[in-house]
Amino acid sequence: MASFKVTGGRKLSGEITPQGAKNEALQILCAVVLTAEPVTIHNIPNIRDVNQLIDLLGDMGVKIRRLSESSIEFDASQVNIEYLESETYKAKAAALRGSVMLLGPTLARFKKGRIPSPGGDKIGRRRLDTHFTGFMKLGAKFNYSAEDGGFYEVDASHLTGAYMLLDEASVTGTANILMAAVLAKGTTTIYHAACEPYIQQLCKMLNRMGAKISGIGSNLLTIEGVDILGGTEHTMLPDMIEIGSFIGMAAMTQSEITIKNCKIPELGIIPDVFRKLGIKLEFRGDDIFVPAQEHYELENFIDGSMLTISDHPWPGFTPDLLSIILVTAIQAKGTVLIHQKMFESRLFFVDRLIEMGAQIILCDPHRATVVGFDRKQNLKGIRMSSPDIRAGVSLLIAAMSATGTSIIDNIEQIDRGYQNIDTRLNALGAEIVRI
Repeated sequence: MASFKVTGGRKLSGEITPQGAKNEALQILCAVVLTAEPVTIHNIPNIRDVNQLIDLLGDMGVKIRRLSESSIEFDASQVNIEYLESETYKAKAAALRGSVMLLGPTLARFKKGRIPSPGGDKIGRRRLDTHFTGFMKLGAKFNYSAEDGGFYEVDASHLTGAYMLLDEASVTGTANILMAAVLAKGTTTIYHAACEPYIQQLCKMLNRMGAKISGIGSNLLTIEGVDILGGTEHTMLPDMIEIGSFIGMAAMTQSEITIKNCKIPELGIIPDVFRKLGIKLEFRGDDIFVPAQEHYELENFIDGSMLTISDHPWPGFTPDLLSIILVTAIQAKGTVLIHQKMFESRLFFVDRLIEMGAQIILCDPHRATVVGFDRKQNLKGIRMSSPDIRAGVSLLIAAMSATGTSIIDNIEQIDRGYQNIDTRLNALGAEIVRI
């Protein structure tokens, strides 16, 4: 197990380019299984979760030709579907939450799919009902076997288009059902679909491959099934969660940085939420300039009541950035209520922040009140452990702003979602040592 030794109090300066979007990568990479023709993907992030999925695709028989550090050509013309029965597949897929999105493509093309209970962040209940209910609406038969560690099996000899109202606007559920529906007979209508930029990117890629998807960017998607899909070329968006993390990091460490190539129109309300914390941002073309700020003051609502920031399905504020907002508010002037609606374990990392000296009241598993310091005191360095990807980076931001040295254990969680984060931040002036 690796750790970060972080020396706090270092101000950053310079330019940093966000990696390709992790959450987009996991579904885009699974989509290459839908066609026997080559698919080239650009701006692939070099992170653990993505690399594990690429490795899994290779084991399935997908030919992988690396064109550059971030570009790969995939050829799924000779997929070995029997690999899904192997112990190796079980072990690798169980360790990777994104493996669940292989079900839609394998159902569509090979009429069956199989995954073990998938892994990922321990941030609360993350049910798969939306995925399987959607598959069954399309005519698939679902079976869960609790034996041998738990396996989800789906058979789909005849997928047929159907109307469905999703019980939640699940991003991975929408992606999975989309990928199954593009090769189904007839028309599929998905209402209450997720409409995140990642889903829009997947839809555009599938349409370039020959799919017929309309309603892109809305919560009502219509898919006219086709018989076959072809190859394509696709470039992934920059990771909006990394962009938000860098904004919060700059504010907490009083640093002046420029975040390059942000695809600002795809960020939705993310910049506006950081502005509610009092953080100044300048858009310079497609770059975001964050000036060094000695103070930033939280907004109140128009009636003077305390600011509340909560997560919502897109185009609302993404839950993946609430941990970053929470830690950034520690040095703001004012008080804010953070309401994490989706995951009941995602705020438990605040215990570590309280141990560092933060003024936070954990009201319940979903809500925390942060009373900002306004720079009147600093956090202090401690030893702590990263419970999940987003909390891990939030703790890293706290450590970088603290007085003294911090040790963050279990940084494999951070590596799952952030590409060479220590090297990239050290280039800006941070002092992070991997031990």
